[in-house]
Amino acid sequence: MTDEEKTVIEQKVKNALGQIRPYLQQDGGDVEYVDMTNEGVVMVHLTGHCGSCPHAMMTLKQGIETAIRNAIPEVKSVERV
Repeated sequence: MTDEEKTVIEQKVKNALGQIRPYLQQDGGDVEYVDMTNEGVVMVHLTGHCGSCPHAMMTLKQGIETAIRNAIPEVKSVERV
């Protein structure tokens, strides 16, 4: 993946997170974009209630990752850091 392609995909990821964020904030949580590898793995940081919630992995994989991968096929997975 070129730097230009990565920049375009990162912006799409940030936009997708912006659409997801209000749902997380309703429950006292949030998500922050951290980085993306050249292999298409997006790293995020869960904050607020999402950071300590026992269901955080379910939220990450079934909510955040599913929404991002549906919108941006170049993303292979979303991981928590």
